[in-house]
Amino acid sequence: MEVGNHTGVTEFILWGLTGDPTLRVIFFVIFLGIYIVTLIGNISIITLIRSCSQLHTPMYLFLSHLAFVDIGYSTSVTPMMLTGLLTHGLAIPVTGCEAQLCSVVMSGTAECFLLAAMAYDRYVAICLPLLYSTHMSPRVCVLLVGASYLGGGVNAWTFTSCLLSLSFCGPNQIDDFFCDFSPLLKLSCSDTSTVEIIPSISSGSIIVVTVFVIALSYTCILITVLKMRSTEGRHKAFSTCTSHLTTITLYYGTITFIYVMPKSSYSTDQNRVVSVFYTVVIPMLNPLIHSLRNRDVKEALRKATGRIYS
Repeated sequence: MEVGNHTGVTEFILWGLTGDPTLRVIFFVIFLGIYIVTLIGNISIITLIRSCSQLHTPMYLFLSHLAFVDIGYSTSVTPMMLTGLLTHGLAIPVTGCEAQLCSVVMSGTAECFLLAAMAYDRYVAICLPLLYSTHMSPRVCVLLVGASYLGGGVNAWTFTSCLLSLSFCGPNQIDDFFCDFSPLLKLSCSDTSTVEIIPSISSGSIIVVTVFVIALSYTCILITVLKMRSTEGRHKAFSTCTSHLTTITLYYGTITFIYVMPKSSYSTDQNRVVSVFYTVVIPMLNPLIHSLRNRDVKEALRKATGRIYS
């Protein structure tokens, strides 16, 4: 696509979450706390997995990269949102808006692929335990992680190239807290009929493929678990999937609300609340979900803490 003419508009104005001064202060304190917890939680998960040999398994490799992606996801949005809460009406250059959209799309897409890879890992571990070392060899794991980032990069390039093809020559005020694709389309003075379709096809294909892999993996897991005679074996198999299923439900539930449900079925305020949840809150929740409900992580954390204080 050819790069559009941006000379009419050099910057966009993000109006943020609210114009109420009191609410802006309250939101600033809340989201600053969430961002700090997000960074501490995800960095701790990465450090713990890298430093503890007992966590050097494919599942925790994917979890460490999920934590890395969550840091990128949150950092793409939260610092700018916090600045907007302090100023109400944050000016951001057109190139900065494009860079933010690229980063958000890449992180979100990579998260989809990593969640699918984790589902496949659980399928192999539970349904094909004797073949686990072959199917989830270090080479296969590296390929799956690489494919996740590559998929994120390709989808981000699709969104960004479509955005670069547009011209902005009129209003420059975005009633949102980050540079999302739909609000930017509304501000363009170009024909957006084609530009709207291409990212939808790209993102829709990724969601369909990853959901299919996740659904197929867990269908096979469910069938295998139900065939187990031991109640303890069933409980152990299900317990290894609980954290992952929680993360999938939260993440795909919110992006489905935003990108699949008809736009007329919810208001702009509801859209903004859900966007805050999947870009800011979920990256904070993921390390908590995977640590509080995981025996291996809690044991590794206990040992690491013991070494520090010994």
